[in-house]
Amino acid sequence: MKKIDLIIFDMDGLMFDTERISFYSWKQAAIKYDYEISDEILRETLGTNLEKTKSIYVKYFGEKIPIQAIAEDRFAIAENFIDVNGVPVKEGLYDLLDFLGKLRIKKAVATSTSRKRAYKLMKMANIHTHFDYIICGDEIEKSKPNPDIFLKVAQKLDCNPANCLVLEDSEVGVQAAYRAGMLPVMIPDLKEPSEEIKKLYYKRLGSLCEVKNLLESINSGA
Repeated sequence: MKKIDLIIFDMDGLMFDTERISFYSWKQAAIKYDYEISDEILRETLGTNLEKTKSIYVKYFGEKIPIQAIAEDRFAIAENFIDVNGVPVKEGLYDLLDFLGKLRIKKAVATSTSRKRAYKLMKMANIHTHFDYIICGDEIEKSKPNPDIFLKVAQKLDCNPANCLVLEDSEVGVQAAYRAGMLPVMIPDLKEPSEEIKKLYYKRLGSLCEVKNLLESINSGA
């Protein structure tokens, strides 16, 4: 196996424990307009950008759902929670970034979240300067599972996709990384992978704490 030259991080559910906040805020915002969003529908939106998320809700509730108003209220609820409680950082993130900082391995973030929100969260967690490149959901046309977001990172940082390892918590993220010809590593958050997804990822890990050993194993040829 070739050595890893670039590690691409997802953000929500991977670096930050924010998917639960997202689920709560979408539910609360929808209730205001007399809509009830189930966990099953919410799980379908995992890893997708805002436009794709909106289309999923319209699919289930029809064109009459005031999705823009619900989305705006949802963001206000989530932002208020984080402003009060801080951004919940996943176990092992800081140690992993410190470890990677000592190696000649490029690091990037490819998140379906908007640039404004992503930068705010990363700055709150004091990790915004740790990455060589950050690309967000409102900067691409096609959301995950389309591979465009990952391929754009590889092109920007002049890396062969085959030498890129992608850390993802969502099924659509794993699909996107696989379609990009990269090495998908899944660390599930709110949804366990289906049998189909298990065929696509290289490894399934329990947390970011396990990435260091995996990377050492890959780069040593073990």
